[in-house]
Amino acid sequence: MAQGKILLKSGTLWTSVKERTKHALQCGALLSIPTEFEFVEQDEVRFLVRILSNLDRKDAAKQKQKKQTVSSGKDFNPFLPYEEDLFVADISDTHVCILNKFNVVEYHLLIITRVFEEQESLLTVEDFVAMLACLADFDGLAFYNSGKIAGASQRHKHLQVVPLPLTPSGAQIPIELLLASAKFQDSIATIPGFPFVHAFATIDPHWASPLAAAEATLECYHTLLRAVGLNGVDGKSGAYNLLATREWMLIIPRSQEHFQSICVNSLGFAGALLVRNEQEMKILKDQGPMTILKNVACSM
Repeated sequence: MAQGKILLKSGTLWTSVKERTKHALQCGALLSIPTEFEFVEQDEVRFLVRILSNLDRKDAAKQKQKKQTVSSGKDFNPFLPYEEDLFVADISDTHVCILNKFNVVEYHLLIITRVFEEQESLLTVEDFVAMLACLADFDGLAFYNSGKIAGASQRHKHLQVVPLPLTPSGAQIPIELLLASAKFQDSIATIPGFPFVHAFATIDPHWASPLAAAEATLECYHTLLRAVGLNGVDGKSGAYNLLATREWMLIIPRSQEHFQSICVNSLGFAGALLVRNEQEMKILKDQGPMTILKNVACSM
């Protein structure tokens, strides 16, 4: 491979993640946001809902970024350069893995491009080489928020990975039972329990080679985009959320970033939502989490 050559040594990533997390916490580079959680059930899904207990550090960092943007005359990019204390591993010659500085989920990773690309740009075979190299090393949920409407907070292209299971007990992810009911037509499926536009496909986990796996996953990705009407123009598509594991991929087009004040990103469609305060928790319980997802996605 001329591009996307894997630099990550097999079997080393998970150890590096734990070691670098310990280091980043000790030196103050990693600013984990404490949360409490509870389950909120709707439509046979037990949604995991986290409520943030303190956003002061993240809000302060955002204000600092705004000041840097104003003073420099260009958008602040926390990934160029990234903080060395957050560095986890070189994944490939096109991608690096770092810790999410303001993580809510433990061991939350960012897979960032070494050179700037727009977050709204289409994923490439190099992106999938990097993603699959990480997933090959430990069982995780990868996701991509394509653009601000889909919940992206940074313009620099980055995929994200969180370890599985997402929930402390029971299913690996809250929507697992719904995925099991997928209705296939050829290679593309819909999930009967999802009241919004989406497309789902399985991925063969028995990869002959990293490049072959990435090319097959890229083809699956484009098939899913076409299935939901996002064909891509000039290297971009509309806003969407992508979720992927070693075994499947799911794409959901987005219509808006928020439901009232509640921001939703890819993890919301996995069944894991985040609220900032008790007022937002009340909104979520009154409306229902699946109803909120329906409102920020696209109508069927």
